[in-house]
Amino acid sequence: MKHLSLLSLLLPLAALAAESADNGYLLIIEDHRFKPVELVVPAGKKIRLRVENRDSTPEEFESHALNREKVVPARATAAIFIGPLSPGRYPFFGEFNEKTAQGTVIAH
Repeated sequence: MKHLSLLSLLLPLAALAAESADNGYLLIIEDHRFKPVELVVPAGKKIRLRVENRDSTPEEFESHALNREKVVPARATAAIFIGPLSPGRYPFFGEFNEKTAQGTVIAH
């Protein structure tokens, strides 16, 4: 029997955590930061982002590249639909905490 490294077990779980059961993607706001910082999605498909704000203050998801902005209240969840996207990088930020809340959607 081969021994699997802990990393080889955790990587597939991390991918599953980012993708929800409804083929959406989870983006978490915590400590005024987006997690994950880079969210990889398939190009050419409409995507549902589930943005979960775990902070005690509201945050606004904003992206000029994605043409989206939405306030996510404190300790609440919001759905944001994007795409279909061409392959590329699409930056986003939290308008209320722009110095720390930065991220990128990567479509490929």
